[in-house]
This record gives sequence, C-alpha cells and structure tokens, in this order.
Amino acid sequence: MKKAMQGLPKITLKQLSVFVSIYQTGSTSRASEVLHLSQSAVSSALTELEARLQMPLFERVGRRLNQHPNAHPIYIQAQAILGQSLTLEHYHKHQAGQIHIGASTTIGNYVLPPLLAKLYEALPDADVDMYIANTQEVVAEVEQLNIDIALVEGMPRPVDMKVIEQRVWRTDTLMIFAKHNSKWLTDVGYYNDANNCYELNIDQLSMLPLLVREAGSGTRQIIDEQLLQHLPNAEVIMAIQQSEAIKHMVSADIGLGCLSQHVIEAELATGKLVQVQVAGIDLSRTWWLVWHKARHQSPIWQSFIDIIQEDRV
Repeated sequence: MKKAMQGLPKITLKQLSVFVSIYQTGSTSRASEVLHLSQSAVSSALTELEARLQMPLFERVGRRLNQHPNAHPIYIQAQAILGQSLTLEHYHKHQAGQIHIGASTTIGNYVLPPLLAKLYEALPDADVDMYIANTQEVVAEVEQLNIDIALVEGMPRPVDMKVIEQRVWRTDTLMIFAKHNSKWLTDVGYYNDANNCYELNIDQLSMLPLLVREAGSGTRQIIDEQLLQHLPNAEVIMAIQQSEAIKHMVSADIGLGCLSQHVIEAELATGKLVQVQVAGIDLSRTWWLVWHKARHQSPIWQSFIDIIQEDRV
C-alpha cells in the first residue's frame, strides 16, 4: 500500500487577506495595523502563501519588501476571491440585502441623508452600514473591500487603478466665507449689497487668515489645487478635520473659511455668514462614485446607484 504524500497546506482566506494588505500598504508592519494582527502572524501568513504557491511574491531587501513581478497577477486574483467570499458571507443575510456605503465628510453629513431616506422608502428592510471619513480614508476602505460603494469629493487616488471603478457623479462649488461684519473685512474689499457678498482680489485675500480642512480631504485637495496655488503667501492659520468646527470658528471671527456651499447654506440664508467672492478664482469641483471591480453588485447596490444617479445636478 502506497504511503499518502503529505502536501502543502491549502491556501486560506487569511493568507490572501494578509498578502493583499501587504501589497497595498507596502510593509508587514502597516499591514499588521490594518488587519489588527501581530507582525509575526502577518509575516508567517505571507511565508505560508509563498510556499503554497511555490513562488516569491516579494523580494526582501534588508527590512524592506519590494514587489516581485509575480505579485500583481496574484493580487488581482486574491482581490476577486476575497470579494466573492464576502459576498457569500452576506448573501441573503437580510431580506432586502445589506450595503456598506462610504462617503467623504461633506457628502456624508449634508448630502447623503436624503438619499438614504429614498433608499429606505424603496427598501424599508434595507440594512445600511455607513463609513464617513475624508476622501483618502474612504478610498482606502474601498480598496480593502470593506465598502460596496463610496461617494467622495476629491479625485480618487487608489493604490491600484486597475481594480477601482470611478465615475463622475455631480458637481459642487466651494465658497470662501466670513462672519457677517467680520473684523477681517473692515476696510478690505467691497461689499456688494445686490449679491450679499464681499468682493476681494487675490492680493487682499492673501493677507487674511484662513481656516481649511486637513490634508487628505477632498475639500483640501481643491483648496490646494485651485486656491492656495494663487496665494503663495496666504496665512493658513489652522488645518481642521471637521467642517462644522471650521464653520463655528469662522462664526467666532477667528478667520475666513472655505467649505462646500452645502455646509454653509443655512448660515448664508440667515445672514450669520457671508460669502467672499474672489476675482479669478474658480472653486468648482467634481464628486465621484467609487467601487471595487471585484465587489458583487447586488440588487440593493443597483437600487442605490439608481437613486444617486437620479440625484445628479
């Protein structure tokens, strides 16, 4: 009787998940933080996967990991497998289905709620999970297959463009604004009574203190690309993670702010805040839909897509 050959261990989802995280983050230490595993467990899982595949996925140069040419095709397949496994886990978990939606801060706080109301109206038993953060963080969650679909304000910049689908959704405009009768605008610029706004030129604005969103947010991306490049000597006194905090600080006359029109429309309507128009500055921007190509597009996913496509402006 022939003795059975002892084969290598089978590939596990954990090994694939570890590999994908290392591929995306570039190191075992960062992957261990993302996956909440010890660094030794991450390194062990990668070694086991390479042994099972009988090929290297990374080249070790000191403490650094450089991607081997084998890594990319395995990465694409691993992403698809992980996406399918997640779909199985959630398949028919709820009668109406489950959807994980991501949104950058402005969209999540000011634009998404009425869209969710429409989704619940169409599917009362829908199970919706929300993740709201800045654009960079939301896109990273899409890449990790933790989010079904995301709505973001800044240009998506995924690690691997080949696995991410991104489509233009709608447009938005950022506004520079100040407290009504702000001390910073006394004897600066011109107040246009007809349009209820101050009118400044670039040189005048560059002398005023600005409160802006943090790096990584979609709002900050537009401010950097379409405003601050014209203001090399601008006084940016604070970078803040929350739009509401900026709005309240401007209301306290700490400085001028720059946020989406959606964030300040109520205060503009009551006259508490006032728009500051700057000649030669265009702060319009595009909002994006983002999803992973390997993600299963369930009926609830399609229902949500239909709702947000109807909402285009």
